[in-house]
Amino acid sequence: MEKKGAQRSRIIELLEEHGGMRPGAAREVARETGVPEADIFGVASFYTLLARPGARTRVCQGLTCMMAGADRRMQELRDSGVEVEPVSCLGQCDRAPAALDDKLELVAGPRGAISPARDDQAMQLAAEDDASYAALARAVEAGPQWVIDELKTAGLQGRGGAGFPAHFKWNSVRTQQEPVRYVVVNADEAEPATFKDREVMLRRPHLMLEGMAIAAFVAGAKTAFIYVRGEFKDCRRALDRAIEQAKPHLDELIGGLEIRIVEGHGAYICGEETALLEAIEGRRGMPRLKPPYPTEAGLWGKPTLMNNVETLACVPSIVRRGGAWFHALGRTEPGSKLYCISGHVARPGVYELPLGVTLDELVEEAGGYLGTPRAFSPGGASSGFLPMSERAVPLDFGALAKLGSMMGSAGVVVLNDTIDMAQAARWQQIFFEDESCGQCAPCRIGARVQRQAVDRWIDGKNRSGLAQVEEVAWEMNEGSICGLGMVASLPLQSAMKYFSEDFQ
Repeated sequence: MEKKGAQRSRIIELLEEHGGMRPGAAREVARETGVPEADIFGVASFYTLLARPGARTRVCQGLTCMMAGADRRMQELRDSGVEVEPVSCLGQCDRAPAALDDKLELVAGPRGAISPARDDQAMQLAAEDDASYAALARAVEAGPQWVIDELKTAGLQGRGGAGFPAHFKWNSVRTQQEPVRYVVVNADEAEPATFKDREVMLRRPHLMLEGMAIAAFVAGAKTAFIYVRGEFKDCRRALDRAIEQAKPHLDELIGGLEIRIVEGHGAYICGEETALLEAIEGRRGMPRLKPPYPTEAGLWGKPTLMNNVETLACVPSIVRRGGAWFHALGRTEPGSKLYCISGHVARPGVYELPLGVTLDELVEEAGGYLGTPRAFSPGGASSGFLPMSERAVPLDFGALAKLGSMMGSAGVVVLNDTIDMAQAARWQQIFFEDESCGQCAPCRIGARVQRQAVDRWIDGKNRSGLAQVEEVAWEMNEGSICGLGMVASLPLQSAMKYFSEDFQ
């Protein structure tokens, strides 16, 4: 039983100091925190970077990296005597194939391209980062309700994947009776093919911090947490520098803001908002049942406003230039959008374009197709695959949903006709099997069953299991607590639907 006054929130930090789950580490951390040793072991075993410590090279086995030859790279490293571990997508798809060395520092090519700065962009990745915090000053002058009204006029939807109206979340937290409130930035970006938040943190960290500060002012929060993906060491360093530069402005304008950076430790599921809260509190990152929602009972049971990096990076320009200006930037839905694109295109990278552009327009920005395009994934692994006959569909929340897909985090991957779509589905199913948190039996078992089904087809042209794909997918969708289990079958389902010739 956990002792009164136990310091649960220090568990992950102390495990990291001890070098992960090494002999005696759980006992020592239990002594330091007052949390039972068995509980410490349960937390440590959940997170990849803690559960399997030690010197090795971790090579990405995400879709884009596998298309770029990650298998060959792993074999070359093994042949040279290097210990290698294949890992889930590292968020470096523009630099595929990517790897982390034994110190978790990135080993990859140069970063991808970005859009040149234009006046019709809300974030302007190519512009100089603005550390004046003029938008925060404007927000303080105009007041919280004015900011919420401008967000509503802007039509800003959450850019982390769900597309939930930002003003609704902000207003919900602001109107709670509980006086203690928190702001949490979801910077765990782990959806395969997605690396836009990484570029915001590296190129314009003040843009995100200013949006976060405005959120804290509106919500009435005195403490903000930034949950940064553990593999993004360079992003952590950029944020540390920017926070130091921001402190004088925050002190002057809003009486200070306590900012705590929490590093993730290799669990994709922590991108789900309630799993992220569990991780900050020092627990296994397993999603909570909802309701209550984080806006009512989030971090330590207090009202919590959580947005992802890109969502907050849109806020300063909305405050400065108005919600109507931002709304007009979009084509089919409000605002401009950061689209990631990788795979068989000339210039992989992050491009800020009107929300609702087509695949062809995005690829034109990225220098054109390589080879003969056959398929694309419009929003990360969770969105499945679409055939090129859908290349004219707007890349937005509504249009893709009508196709049974989703824009998600806007991580677009283009696949040309050299790729077997059964193999592409297998790579995605491996990801979902590896990253299921295991809390829900339909997800935990179903993800494995779907991967085994496509394995049997590829390895022996045995259709055993493929007949049950739809039934298993239904059970996963109906029985899973969070979105991972609900979408984990989409890569295989969509590949079988649109590219049936690869399963015959």
